[in-house]
Amino acid sequence: MSPQPAPAPLLIACALGIEQFALRAGERGGAGGPVTVLRTGMGPRAAERSVTRVLADPALAGAAVLATGFCAGLAPGMHPGDLVVAEETRDPAGTVPCVGTDLLVKELVRTVPGRTVHTGPLTGSDHVVRGQERSDLLTTGAIAVDMESAATLLSAVRTGERPVAAVRVVVDAPEHELVRIGTLRGGISAFHVLRTVLPAFYEWHRSLLLPRR
Repeated sequence: MSPQPAPAPLLIACALGIEQFALRAGERGGAGGPVTVLRTGMGPRAAERSVTRVLADPALAGAAVLATGFCAGLAPGMHPGDLVVAEETRDPAGTVPCVGTDLLVKELVRTVPGRTVHTGPLTGSDHVVRGQERSDLLTTGAIAVDMESAATLLSAVRTGERPVAAVRVVVDAPEHELVRIGTLRGGISAFHVLRTVLPAFYEWHRSLLLPRR
């Protein structure tokens, strides 16, 4: 009997130490293959460098890549702790379509009951977005913004064909900007949500390993 091929690995990329801590605090068994949680550092250039470097490792050949962490919501009515599942990521360097969005939404609804899950384009920025700039980005059709997801996914697909996705937790929104009173509460809410999402990521990853009919 010929040996079974090794399961494809999963790379989960986030920018900040607090995001990495939340993800590791929520780690449990059940992934469909080896899982690496990468802290890229803040900003698109740091994300590009880190992801490109890590994916050069033969052990991560063909790895699925999922960008996660916190984001700023752009649409009125969004709240800290809401989830954003990207249908695509976009920035001036390019647009990357995401894989398995519907499954991620389904699994997040099951894994984090009571939390609102938004879907739509996730746009990139090289700085924290506030005020009028937030409104301007909303007119492009984007529903949320962060500094690393677009660079992470673009770097991932440039290194080879692979499934990619992005899931972010809203930490501030039009009515809940970081500069306002209540920021700490919003950050704590987003942290607790982020530490619960890994089972949904693992289900997404496992679905990629199933034979296609």
